[in-house]
Amino acid sequence: MIPARTSPEIAILGHPNEGKSSVLSTLSEDDSVKVSATPGETTECRTFPVIIDGQEVLRFTDTPGFQNPSRVVVEMRKIAEAGGDSVARFRAMFKDNEELHDDVELMLPVERGAGIIYVVDGSRPVRNVDRAEMEILRLTGRPRMAIINCKDDDFGHLDNWKNEFRKNFNTNRVFNAHRATYAERILLLEALKSIDQDWQPTLDIVVRAFKADWAARNHATADILLSLLTECLQYHVSGTISEGTDSAILKDRLKNSYQKTIEEKERKAHEQIRTLFKHNIFKYQLPPHSMLNEDLFSERTWHLLGLSKKQVALAGLVGGAVVGAKLDLLTGGASLGLFTGIGSAAGAFGAMFGGKKLSSTSNILGLQFGGEELKIGPATNINLMLILLNRAFLFYQHTINWAHGRRDYTTTLPEPVDTAGSAGLTNNWTSDQLRICKSYFKAVTENQEDQIVESGEKLTTLLTETLAEISKHE
Repeated sequence: MIPARTSPEIAILGHPNEGKSSVLSTLSEDDSVKVSATPGETTECRTFPVIIDGQEVLRFTDTPGFQNPSRVVVEMRKIAEAGGDSVARFRAMFKDNEELHDDVELMLPVERGAGIIYVVDGSRPVRNVDRAEMEILRLTGRPRMAIINCKDDDFGHLDNWKNEFRKNFNTNRVFNAHRATYAERILLLEALKSIDQDWQPTLDIVVRAFKADWAARNHATADILLSLLTECLQYHVSGTISEGTDSAILKDRLKNSYQKTIEEKERKAHEQIRTLFKHNIFKYQLPPHSMLNEDLFSERTWHLLGLSKKQVALAGLVGGAVVGAKLDLLTGGASLGLFTGIGSAAGAFGAMFGGKKLSSTSNILGLQFGGEELKIGPATNINLMLILLNRAFLFYQHTINWAHGRRDYTTTLPEPVDTAGSAGLTNNWTSDQLRICKSYFKAVTENQEDQIVESGEKLTTLLTETLAEISKHE
C-alpha cells in the first residue's frame, strides 16, 4: 500500500455544468459530492480522498468551471513566453482579481502538481471556448486526460471531440458518469497510467488496491448473505392453543409474525450491502416491475425465484410429495399464499406449521396453561434459501450499477435479466452448485454444528464467485 503522502492527486476540470462533479462522485464512490444542474455552483476546490484499508491511495479534487477561458489563454501564453512555471505565475498575478476568481481557484490543485482530467459534454459540438480551455491545459504542462461525458448516449459529435483531444491530451476516453460500472471505472484508472510514465508504478498500486478492495467487498457481501441465510433458516415462532383460543386466528398471527421477521432480516442485509458499496446518502429507486418490489412470500416470488422442476429432478433437493402432503396435513390444506406453483416435486413453503402437544398443566412464570403448540419454522424447504439468494443477487446488481454520480433518483434502471429468461440467477447453477446449497441448508436446519462450518465455507466460496461473475458482466 502506498503511503498517504505520496498518493497521486487528480483534478477534475472543465466548463460549468459539463458533468465534472458527477465524474468525480462516480470515480471516488462518494455520493456526498454536490451535483447541481446550476452552472457555477462550485466556486472553491474541494478534495475527496479515496481511502482503502485506512490509507489514502488516491485523491480527486473538484474545481470551479472555467469562466473566462478566452482571457486566461491570452495571459497564459504571455507567461509561457516569459518562461517559468506558468501556473504558479498566473495564480500569483491574478489572485486578487475578482473577475478571474474561479479561473485562479481551479488552477490550485494543478499548481500542487495534480494530474488533470478534463470533462466535456459529448452531446454538443466543439466550440471555440472549448479550444481555449484545452490550450490552457496544454500550457500547464501537467499530465492530462480528456473524458467525453456522454450524458444522453448522444455520440453524434464524438469524432470531432476526439480529433480535438488528440492535439492537446495524452489520452481520452468516453465515460458516462451516470452509468459507469465497476469495470469501466477500473478501465479509466488503467488509462490514467498513460498520461505520465512516472505515474505508472504508483497507479499500478492504486489499481491493484481498487481491485483487492472490490474483491474484499464481494467476500464481505457473501458473509452478509451467509448470516442472513443462517438466521432465516433457523428462525421459528410458536404459540399455544389453550381453551377458547381460535386456532385459525393464531395461525394467521404466527404466519404474519414469521413473515415480517424474515422480511426485516432481509431488509437489514440489503442495507448492509448498500452501505458496503458506499451508497451512504441517497437511495435509488428500483424498477416498478422488479422482483425486489414483490413481497418476499408472494406466490409470484416463489414461482420465479425458486427451484425449477429440472433443478429439483437433477439435484434431488427436496422430498416432493412428502413435503406437500405434510404441509396439507398440518394446515388443513390451506396454502397460506406461499405455494410456488411449480409442481408437487418442488414441495411447498417449508417454514411450515407444526404441532406439539404440551403437558396438560405447565407452570411458566406462575401461569397455568395447557393445550397444543403451533409452530412455524425452522424452514424445511430449500426454496426459501434460494429465493433469499436470488433477491440478494438482484439487489447487488442494482447497487453496484447505480453510479455514485447519478442523481436522477426518480428514474429507474431496467431490471437485470437472467440469460435463461428467469429472474433467478441460481436457475443457471449446476447440480454440484445446488448440492452445496443443500448441504448448508441441511446442516443449518438440523443444527449440525460440525457440518455448518465446512458447508458454510463452500457456500461462501460459491457466493463470492457468483458476485465476482456479476461484477464482471455488469
